[in-house]
Amino acid sequence: MPSSKPRAQSHPPEFDLPFFDDGHRHLKQMLHAWCLDNIGERKTEHSEDVDAECGHWVKALGRGDWLRFAVAGLEYGGDQSVIDTRSICLLREELAWHHGLVDFAFAMQGLGSGAISLFGSDEQKELYLPRVADGSAVAAFALSERHSGSDVAAMSCTATLEGDHYVINGEKTWISNGGIANFYVVFARTNDAPGSRGISAFIVDAKTPGLDISERIEVIAPHPLASLRFVNMRVPVAHMLGDSGQGFKVAMATLDVFRTSVAAAALGFARRALDASISWVRTRHMFGQALGEFQITQTKIAEMATLLDAATLLTYRAAWMRDQGQRITREAAMAKMTATENAQKIIDMAVQLHGGMGVKKGCIVESLYREIRALRIYEGATEVQQLIIGRDLLKS
Repeated sequence: MPSSKPRAQSHPPEFDLPFFDDGHRHLKQMLHAWCLDNIGERKTEHSEDVDAECGHWVKALGRGDWLRFAVAGLEYGGDQSVIDTRSICLLREELAWHHGLVDFAFAMQGLGSGAISLFGSDEQKELYLPRVADGSAVAAFALSERHSGSDVAAMSCTATLEGDHYVINGEKTWISNGGIANFYVVFARTNDAPGSRGISAFIVDAKTPGLDISERIEVIAPHPLASLRFVNMRVPVAHMLGDSGQGFKVAMATLDVFRTSVAAAALGFARRALDASISWVRTRHMFGQALGEFQITQTKIAEMATLLDAATLLTYRAAWMRDQGQRITREAAMAKMTATENAQKIIDMAVQLHGGMGVKKGCIVESLYREIRALRIYEGATEVQQLIIGRDLLKS
């Protein structure tokens, strides 16, 4: 089946524009070579033991020195003093092209430790970030609750100060790496201030008494996901990230870094679908000619390529702007919304072009069809991105 094997990617059009320097181009080339050597034709479908497979990829990415891009601080194992958004996006796009779970493993190391990179004390950074960078510790970001998914300010998980500890009670759900993480960044309400002003952030080690995995969640593209329950869980005051009541700021700043990278992962899935489709229509014959010789096929390929380029430009514009120190709340939302929605359209067209093979388990576009769906929801659903964009425009 031609479309199931990794092959040379279509030329990334963003490299012809001044978003990148030679270091970024070299990074992309080195990672592509690593992926071919370490992922290659490894089965793109997830194994039965998704926890073990995800753990394998975290360690492999650590050995390959790729996780250093997900943390900040040379002294803590990072590649630079700050996280370079363009590097994160290039890495996620490339990894997603090759294997969805490898991209997931990389992304969650960054998201799970991002708050520590941004707001951690020197002691907190020294304790956690080097282990994230070398793949010896798995990180997780515990924000969502059952009744306050996108409405973060409505969270009900509480943290009550008792002496030199906070006592945390409540639940979190849809937590990526839940059940396999070595530590979680947990958000809880510490005071009676209304809305987001009463939320604080904490680093919680996975073996802390009172932390239980209450449910493992299975989804259409398998990833480690779980619900967490906290029952009188005692966390030292020294494990608070930032100041009391600063948790919403911590969460939003972390998401601002990594939301653009979700768009980049969508680009990787979409580009793989386009590459697979071009290969397929060149070799698939019907009615005496290659499928690609039909005009209707050519119009579909043209639409897919145009949707991909549009999303690519928005994604790397946002990444470039953040690396210049600019505020990108609106631009990141535009990138995330457009890239994930366009990728869904591209992959759907790829399935259609493959016909019956497109829905056969094991075909790359069938796998991509399941992988892309969650990206339109997590780290802010499309509708939430629309609200962010609209409000920002009206406010400005």
